[in-house]
Amino acid sequence: MNSSAMSHTTRMDAERAARGSVTEGAARAGLAARGTIYLLVGALALQVAFGDTNQQADRGGAVAELARQPFGAVLLWALGLGLVGMALWRLSEAVFGSVGKDGRSVRKRLLALVRCVFYAFVAYSVLAFAAGPHGGSGGSSDRQSRDVTARALDLPAGQWLVGAAGAGVVMAGLWVGARAVRRDYRRDLKLGRMSRWAIRLVDVTGVAGGAARGLVFAAAGCFAVRAAVDYRPDRAKGLDDTLRSFAHTPLGPWLLACVAAGLVLFGVFSFALARWRRV
Repeated sequence: MNSSAMSHTTRMDAERAARGSVTEGAARAGLAARGTIYLLVGALALQVAFGDTNQQADRGGAVAELARQPFGAVLLWALGLGLVGMALWRLSEAVFGSVGKDGRSVRKRLLALVRCVFYAFVAYSVLAFAAGPHGGSGGSSDRQSRDVTARALDLPAGQWLVGAAGAGVVMAGLWVGARAVRRDYRRDLKLGRMSRWAIRLVDVTGVAGGAARGLVFAAAGCFAVRAAVDYRPDRAKGLDDTLRSFAHTPLGPWLLACVAAGLVLFGVFSFALARWRRV
C-alpha cells in the first residue's frame, strides 16, 4: 500500500472514530434527558395518586416543574439539548445503522427514523419553553390529543385512521412491555463491564419500568380507539388523563401509584442505559 492510500485510510478511520465519539456522547446525553422526563412525570403522577389534583402529570408538567427549580432555565436548556442529542443519535442509526446483528435492517432504520422525528419534536417543545415564557410548551398532552383527534376525525375515512392509529399505539405498548419482561434490553448492554448489583439494578428498573411504560401506551391507544368508534374526540386522552384514568379503576389510586412508581423506575433505567448501553 502506497503512502497516499495509507493516509486516506488513516483519515477515514479517524473520521469514523470522531463520528463514533460524537454519536456516543449524543446518545448518552439523550438517554439521561429521557430519564429526567420520566422521573419527573412519575413523581408528578405519584402526587396525583395521593390527592394533589392540581399537578399535570405529563411532559408539559415535567418541564414546568423543572423550570420552577433553582437555575431552572439552565436545567431546561440542558434537558432540551440532551433531547437534541437523542434525536441526532436516532438519526445516525437511521442513516448508518445501529449496534447488533440486524442493526442495518430496514425495520431498525425505519424505527430509528420514527424515534428521531419524535424526539426532535419533544426537543423543540422543551427548547421553545426554555426560550421564554411565551415560547410555548405545546400545552397539555390532553388538549393536544383531543385537538389532533378532532382534526383526524374530520378527514375522509377519519374514523378508520384514528382507529388504526390507536390500535397501533396499543400494539406498540404491548410490544414495549413484552420486550421489557423478556429483558431484551440486555442485548445492548455492556454486561462484561457491569457488576452484579448493576445488572440487578438494570433488571429491576428495566422490567418494572418498561412494563409500566408499555401499559400507559396501551391504555392511551385504547382511548384513541374508543374515540374513533364513538366519533368523539373528547374520548381521546393524553398522558395526564391516561394516568388519571388508572385511579378510576376498582383498584383506585393505588394502581395509579404503582404505574407512577414504574415510570420513576423507567427514569432510573434510562440513566442506567446512559451509563452501560452499547452505542
